[in-house]
Amino acid sequence: MHARLTELFAACFGAPPVEAGALRPDGSERKLFRLMAADGRTAIGVEHSDGDENAAFIGFSRHFRTAGLPVPKIYADDLTAGVYLEEDLGDTTLFELLQKERGTTPQVPLAVAAIYGQSVRLLARMQIEGRQGLNYRLCYPHSAFDRRSMSWDLNYFKYYFLKLAHIPFHEQKLENDFEALCTFLLQAPADFFLYRDFQSRNIMVRDGQPWFIDYQGGRRGALPYDLASLLLDAKADLPFDFRDQLKAQYLETACALTPIDRAAFEEFYRGFSLIRILQAMGAYGYRGFYERKARFLQSVPYAIRNLERLLQDGGLPVALPALGEALQRIVASTRLREIVPVAVGLGVRIESFSYQQGYPVDASGHGGGFVFDCRALPNPGREVRFSGMTGRDPEVIGWLEPQAEVGRFLAVIRELLEPTLATYQQRHFTHLSVAFGCTGGQHRSVYCAEALAGWLRGRPGISVEVHHREAGRWPAAAGSPSIGR
Repeated sequence: MHARLTELFAACFGAPPVEAGALRPDGSERKLFRLMAADGRTAIGVEHSDGDENAAFIGFSRHFRTAGLPVPKIYADDLTAGVYLEEDLGDTTLFELLQKERGTTPQVPLAVAAIYGQSVRLLARMQIEGRQGLNYRLCYPHSAFDRRSMSWDLNYFKYYFLKLAHIPFHEQKLENDFEALCTFLLQAPADFFLYRDFQSRNIMVRDGQPWFIDYQGGRRGALPYDLASLLLDAKADLPFDFRDQLKAQYLETACALTPIDRAAFEEFYRGFSLIRILQAMGAYGYRGFYERKARFLQSVPYAIRNLERLLQDGGLPVALPALGEALQRIVASTRLREIVPVAVGLGVRIESFSYQQGYPVDASGHGGGFVFDCRALPNPGREVRFSGMTGRDPEVIGWLEPQAEVGRFLAVIRELLEPTLATYQQRHFTHLSVAFGCTGGQHRSVYCAEALAGWLRGRPGISVEVHHREAGRWPAAAGSPSIGR
């Protein structure tokens, strides 16, 4: 440990440390030490040879601390010696807390969910309020998330993931798509503080409150990028409905601080989600394929799941044919899903539909799934008393449930799905679609979709999403609340 750290500690705490232990920097070139005083008080000592990065972290920390944001206090620094002393925020990151409290279930425990909610609301304050009076000349290594920064990230993905993972692509056409994506993203309002690496490992939890670290790469940029960074945090593997809740909480706070066009924000959010996923995959490729650090490849199946969801939920933000083709190859690659053993969750999307409106489309890029025809089952829609109801209503459920044909139909489907579910989980597939069709998409298909969802919920490693495609076509009286089947 650098002798200057001991001197700084003695100046701040009245005596040299009685104990000093090295900490793991987790992917950084910095050297970290926990220093302890005789009375038990502690501080974190940092040694780092990159003076510009040190200046950015120290300057930003002091600015945000003055603004009342939860960042570590800088006790003392010596930039010439490349050392500084900061507040000790403990050892627990939000990611570690999530993993510990969640266990084997995909859901986020309420206490952890509350900290996530606090984090996104504080992020909005940091981005919007925190920019006031911020010295952007400290930004390292670039002052803004501009076209050059975006191009660096996209080429990082191209050279360290696509090439090293042996995904074929057309060089010039891919570059054209990169240009188109950058042009789209640069239309977003960008006069905000962009944290750059806002993810669960950079949020410390002390006394149940979130504290932010590692924002030294911050710069000017658009609001959606940092939110996407947290919600798409690969190994955190947040449930998709929870991500939507966090986005709503973030927007509520952000809109109270500055005018935001919500529709435009959603469009740009998809674009920044895409570039964030690609940047992260470039990092996994560099650390995993190039540096041969296998633990970074553990994030690849989770990143594929994020890509799958992005393609499913509206697709790419602008026309990007060459990039889209490469992404489809990634999503369809069993080799990449099985690259290392991980317990990535399987998301099952269950849908009801009307054959009169055509077959449902699976836009995930995976291409797997089942479609079951419910039209041979007894039809409650033929009875006038059920015309304003759906397969979620107790009266319809009470009519269908005793029917022997319905029970046999669902039993066969469950038997058919069991080996598929087991194989998908074993091979790290992250998406399975199951659709039920009937004549109008209102009674039998809805009932079967809800019954299958009830059977699947609670199974380890499986999350369930139910969508009734024809809900907008149901009669005005239909669509009463689900009874949880």
